[in-house]
Amino acid sequence: MSKWLYPGMRVKRWLCLALAGLILAVLGVDLFTGGRLLGDFARSIHQLEERFIKDIYVWVAGVLIIAAGGVVITTGLLKAFQSVATVFLPGQEGRVADFIYARRSLGRGPKIVVIGGGTGLSVLLRGLKKYTSNLTAIVSVADDGGSSGRLRGDLGILPPGDIRNCLVALADKEPLMEELLQYRFPSGELAGHCLGNLLLAALTSVTGGFDQAVRGIGKVLAIRGQVLPVTLANITLCAELNNGTLVQGQSNITKSPGQIKKVFIKPNRCLPLPEALTAIQEADAIILGPGSLYTSIIPNLLVKGIPEELTRSSAIKIYVCNVMTQPGETDGYTGSEHIQAITDHAGKFLDYALFNIGQVPLKLRTRYRQEGASPVLVDLVEIERLGIRAVYADLIHKSVVVRHHPDELARAIMRLVLSNHELPGRIRYPRDYQKFGHKHAYPTQDYRSNKI
Repeated sequence: MSKWLYPGMRVKRWLCLALAGLILAVLGVDLFTGGRLLGDFARSIHQLEERFIKDIYVWVAGVLIIAAGGVVITTGLLKAFQSVATVFLPGQEGRVADFIYARRSLGRGPKIVVIGGGTGLSVLLRGLKKYTSNLTAIVSVADDGGSSGRLRGDLGILPPGDIRNCLVALADKEPLMEELLQYRFPSGELAGHCLGNLLLAALTSVTGGFDQAVRGIGKVLAIRGQVLPVTLANITLCAELNNGTLVQGQSNITKSPGQIKKVFIKPNRCLPLPEALTAIQEADAIILGPGSLYTSIIPNLLVKGIPEELTRSSAIKIYVCNVMTQPGETDGYTGSEHIQAITDHAGKFLDYALFNIGQVPLKLRTRYRQEGASPVLVDLVEIERLGIRAVYADLIHKSVVVRHHPDELARAIMRLVLSNHELPGRIRYPRDYQKFGHKHAYPTQDYRSNKI
């Protein structure tokens, strides 16, 4: 405690100011009560009061002095707090309330596990982190293309790309830090490599493990939640096509002619990260997707122990379907065919499927049609036949590509999560949750009222 009084701390002056305000407030209370608070202890002060303040104005003066003391106390404490905040958050003193809110209020939110990979998973996390910090992202490690694939081949580490995107999405960060981690070298020997991937590769060597490297960067970025690779095994994603052809490697699957019949991993008995199983066991809600069906979502479900734990879990389980079909992977797939593919690989465990009903801009539809993609058709009858409740919302993000809007997607998911009858008694809701209007959050079987 004595260190707070060391020279140069820039705290003593403000604490002394707060103490002066407290003394002033006490004197005001004493004056207001006619000297009954301090009694003979402040006799000289009482004599001064009697000389300069008329009896009819004593209580007015007391109130004014109390108010002045309160102002001085508040000023001193705020200045002391600001002085400390300047050291821990230089240049970000105004964000102190945001950090406290994230740690305290968001910490009371539901425990949500998201499973997938690719760009879609990071989009979802950007939205959900505004409502809860109890987030766990379980990420596929089957990627073997681009910078991740090169690092995987050169250094023998797990592919860092999708995990990096999730870490950045969950981080409390400055824009410059995000640009730095996402920076991709344009030329030279490092051409195509992302700085965040190289950082994860270096930390893997320093800490002795890929999972330790991920945790290390997570602490640096102060992420809201945790990011976990689904397994630490060096797996290879393989696919069997309808024509009987076997394709090896994630990057080769979507390039191969023919429709995918099933996917599998080598080795097929790899074990999941224990923390991933624990997160599923403790979850209030589990979200699959959005993301590439066969190369980002299903690879997680092929790891031994993951589908079994999903089946046992009492959490509400939601599949977020892509807005568009994916050429070479889900050509012509309807909503029910996406769900059926998950069921064929991992069994029945889903409760809801969330689909977009927003209109894709004509210009983008034309461009995607030329690439062989089209909006996913929601075949309601077939979806309900699979025992899944379909829910709809306008989730389109108006940009140069067709993506889910992170905020709209998060709102739709939170409405579903909070509609779970068993959940409200187990969590305390931050103030922001009131905007969802719980009495209107329960989806129904009717097509039009399924819009949330």
